[in-house]
Amino acid sequence: MSDNVHPLRTPLKNLTPGLCEKLQKEMLAACLSVAKAHGLTVVDGGMVDMNLRSGFEFAVRVGIPLPDGSVFDPEKAKFELFAENYGLSPDDFGREFSTGRETFRIVGIETRRPKYPINVERQPDRQGFKFTAENVAMCLKAMDRQK
Repeated sequence: MSDNVHPLRTPLKNLTPGLCEKLQKEMLAACLSVAKAHGLTVVDGGMVDMNLRSGFEFAVRVGIPLPDGSVFDPEKAKFELFAENYGLSPDDFGREFSTGRETFRIVGIETRRPKYPINVERQPDRQGFKFTAENVAMCLKAMDRQK
């Protein structure tokens, strides 16, 4: 028997979304406790992948706290550095936009991918996609006009 299976519990055959979210919150709380004891900060990256038959994956970033309490994000720093070269604002990192059917959030930029340099995640499942800078700029402008 594996060391990580409780001997008195029947092993699970399938997970549920609710159980995955509960476990994620409990593990995040444990991570926060350990990090705090060492003077570090934790950023919850949310659920990354969930397969109800085999397991789930979530992201956590641990780091030395910056003066504002946040953790350095290299993707954000890279986006802020190159965004204007692609017709976007450095403040666009993390913004959400709609294509009409789905909502996406800007999560990065890849300068070595000239045709589709903007990395986005579909909301709410966080599936990654690549967009042209022109399409993202157009969608952001449309969102600004709606406000």
